[in-house]
Amino acid sequence: MTNKSNQKAAYACNAISGDLEFLRLLGKGSFQGIIHSSFERTFNVTCLENGELYTIAARHLDNGPNTLITDLDSCSTLELAVGDRIFVSNNCIKIENKFNISIRQTEPWQCLLPVYPADTALLKRNIFEAKLFIQEHGQAGGMKKSITTDNIIQTEFARMLEERSRSLLEQLSLARWESAVQQAVSLIGLGPGLTPSGDDYLTGLFTVFNMPDSPLWPYRSFCMDVVLHASKLTNQISCITMKKAAAGQVREKIVQFMQAVIHSTSEETKDRLAAVLSIGSSSGTDIALGLIHGLELHLN
Repeated sequence: MTNKSNQKAAYACNAISGDLEFLRLLGKGSFQGIIHSSFERTFNVTCLENGELYTIAARHLDNGPNTLITDLDSCSTLELAVGDRIFVSNNCIKIENKFNISIRQTEPWQCLLPVYPADTALLKRNIFEAKLFIQEHGQAGGMKKSITTDNIIQTEFARMLEERSRSLLEQLSLARWESAVQQAVSLIGLGPGLTPSGDDYLTGLFTVFNMPDSPLWPYRSFCMDVVLHASKLTNQISCITMKKAAAGQVREKIVQFMQAVIHSTSEETKDRLAAVLSIGSSSGTDIALGLIHGLELHLN
């Protein structure tokens, strides 16, 4: 007979907030998945129904698409393993017998990008200040070229990223959509990092395409045309990030910066930009440059 007092109880926590669509999916009670990957502050789950990745995050991260924010301080102590099975029962996410997450009082979050302004004077000023801020505080090594490096591979990545992104922007400015798709696809998977720099740059660019009432809004199908190629060229985590951005779904920090650059003071814009730059190693800088270059396309 098994001694129940010796059985290890499942660790429990609460979900604080979560992506609205993710919560609706969980609310059906039929969600099933497996652990895809685990990190210090997050772990990712593959949904067995639709194949998409979903993220469970510690309290210090911001909201995002397909993401649930918990009251955990860290995910590294949970002893999760790739392939662990996940299901939902009684408003609770259960991971094997290791870990339970209550979703009973989770606050829903929805990504809503700001509407492009009719008067762009403030936007122009804030973009100018944002570019200077990135030059001073952005992380080099991806889209931002490192001035002092002896790393041949890093130098070559920087050259390719600069050439291909410049060509992409040129084709977009001329409305040569077929060629622009080809140039964008050439950026996928290019550069260092778990989410390569080219992918992060496109995430920022796709965000700007999805601003309602913007000059590029009628052409946002361009983003999905590019993403169709992503699964064969980059990893699954980066792929789902670009796919969501192509549909106008991005992290809360990015939304807050977009709102600030349109409506707020220079100082508020810099504060929100600093939060974007804090994403990953060079990922935040790569995303920010995609946002800025996209906004400049609007203005031009």
